[in-house]
Amino acid sequence: MSLVRPMEIGAELDWGAEAWSEVRTRARRAGRAYIWLNLVEQRLRAVVSAVLRPIYEPVHGGDWVIAAAGPAGQEWVQRAVAVREVSRRKGYLLDPADDNVVSFLTLPQLRELLVQHWPCFEPYLDDRREVELVLDELEVARNVVSRNRALSETVLAQAERASARLLEILGSGTGSPSADRLPIDAVEDLVGDRYADVVGVHSDRVRLQRQLPAEDLFGNARRLDAVGIGLNLLVQNYSGRRLVRLAESGCRARLLFLNPASSAVRRRERELGLKKGEMSRSVEMNILHMRRVRARLRDPGAFEIHVFDETPRFTAYLVNGDGADGLAVVQSYLRKARGMEAPVLVLRGGGRGREVVREGGAEEGEGGLFGTYREEFESVWADSRPVS
Repeated sequence: MSLVRPMEIGAELDWGAEAWSEVRTRARRAGRAYIWLNLVEQRLRAVVSAVLRPIYEPVHGGDWVIAAAGPAGQEWVQRAVAVREVSRRKGYLLDPADDNVVSFLTLPQLRELLVQHWPCFEPYLDDRREVELVLDELEVARNVVSRNRALSETVLAQAERASARLLEILGSGTGSPSADRLPIDAVEDLVGDRYADVVGVHSDRVRLQRQLPAEDLFGNARRLDAVGIGLNLLVQNYSGRRLVRLAESGCRARLLFLNPASSAVRRRERELGLKKGEMSRSVEMNILHMRRVRARLRDPGAFEIHVFDETPRFTAYLVNGDGADGLAVVQSYLRKARGMEAPVLVLRGGGRGREVVREGGAEEGEGGLFGTYREEFESVWADSRPVS
């Protein structure tokens, strides 16, 4: 009986460009989900240890995890003990802090300890049902990632939201990878220094506003500095009524428009192929709208409007530029593209510049792009003049 040779079967082992593109997409999604799951698992281990260890260790010593698991958990806790012993013998434990049974428990096992001893955790965690629902959502992503299956964008987004929520419930403190306006992504938090303080890049303003609507960008501003030709992102996407409420709540704004009567406006009109006076009228209308907003304020000094006559190089919206929660949206002016069509950078403030190791081991902070654009704004503001 003759056997079919492998080449005669017709199997194709090579991957084309489309297949490689697909597996890279899968790997990127799985990597993001893994980082979130890793953060949650580390946090849950710390919480379980902090609550259960003082209860069981005084009686059971180093076997306190086995005692806490009880008869129902004997199988999985013994498996964790065996894995730890193998890791010890083969030298896999690089950090002495991981030489304990808790470090070898998986997310479902940590959940089992949490649920089994809920009365011990109840003084610290308000809603058991919410905790379990969030852990259920995470289990879907964990199963996909651990078995290296395809992770959809929907499940990835669900895992990221659930992870941020669970970290918040567990009392993650000021270092939590979540924020009120633009959540600090876990991947950004770990590898963001490679890209200074850039946390988002969008091909145009439409895609920016899908992720970061004007309400989310400006809604909680304490300070707003904006420079550009017409500042359409603010003027046309954030109503005058909301701007009044924002200013009355304590926000101080400085708006810097290109002078609609300047020669720079006429040059820009020619670049974009606009009719003569079309852009200048648009800028005038935006300035008039902002003047009406200012006139409605009890403190008009909190809402400053200036114009400048220089060649416009970029438009920038700097929100809370003096605080740790600073955020900026920046667009460069392209010769043949209107503002809506130009690429957009989203920058994180608060001193997220990269750290550089100098000679002698000292670390110094490199200023990020946020600080660069803030300095540019101050420079143009100093040479501008107020609008009465």
